[in-house]
Amino acid sequence: MIHIAPWDATIGLIAGAEATLADCGVLYRYGPFREDGVRTAPSNAAFDESLRARNASWGVRDIEAVAAAGRAHDLHLAGRVAMTASNLSLILHRGRRGFTVDREVAP
Repeated sequence: MIHIAPWDATIGLIAGAEATLADCGVLYRYGPFREDGVRTAPSNAAFDESLRARNASWGVRDIEAVAAAGRAHDLHLAGRVAMTASNLSLILHRGRRGFTVDREVAP
């Protein structure tokens, strides 16, 4: 959802998660992401360009931007898991007593 919606929709999703998740609740995100401003695969670059051509407010989001938005709403990045098709799973937990994903899982 966050790549085919304006950035404000991501903020709304995260704010909604803060309001509804119990302490240590999880917000799970799956899809294409950029890392440090770099698209993670050629297919993600083409997809990002296609999205932005359709709507300038859409696009593949940067992991750190999502994590920073989460921190502003008491959601903390607990893990990043590589998935198939050059996608990633991002796991954010609510509150300070959350868990961490301590290893990379290969697709």
